[in-house]
Amino acid sequence: MKKTKIEDLKRIEISQFKKKKKREVIVILDNLRSLNNVGSCFRTSDAFLIKKIYLVGITGSPPNKDIDRTALGATESIEWEYVSSISKIEKELKDNGWKIALVEQTNESIDLKYFNPKSDEKFAFVFGNEVFGVSEDSLKCADLAIEIPQFGTKHSFNITVSLGIVLWDHYNKTTEVHKEKGA
Repeated sequence: MKKTKIEDLKRIEISQFKKKKKREVIVILDNLRSLNNVGSCFRTSDAFLIKKIYLVGITGSPPNKDIDRTALGATESIEWEYVSSISKIEKELKDNGWKIALVEQTNESIDLKYFNPKSDEKFAFVFGNEVFGVSEDSLKCADLAIEIPQFGTKHSFNITVSLGIVLWDHYNKTTEVHKEKGA
């Protein structure tokens, strides 16, 4: 076994990335306080070809050196928009067929393993503040809540870990090519 060289990874240019068909997934970052987490969310979203990121409330936005440090250029590839509250985009999202799914522990959360999206469904996944979780506005807007099972003494993941888990799970459950290969 040997590591793949960077030149063998077949990375595409940002201009090519912008032309690629994106997955019907939106990420909503609801009042994140860490700029490094915001940058990491951009980077992970780029890897999964998500359609757009909404930066809500106190969430920092590009250009910002702390975001850029972890985004590694993904702020240039991913479409993003700042909004003051999720309620400002809720109607537009729902009118356009998007389901708003919180990634949060609530009294109605479903375990991620029981979350079974169809490949033609459009999801906007909401990830909340590192300490307080999603906002009350997000709770009011949500169609469902998904909870990632945890088995240790801590009952939360870092937002960037949660984002990676949820986007990977969604990709696995909705991508036919991936299912056919049995990977």
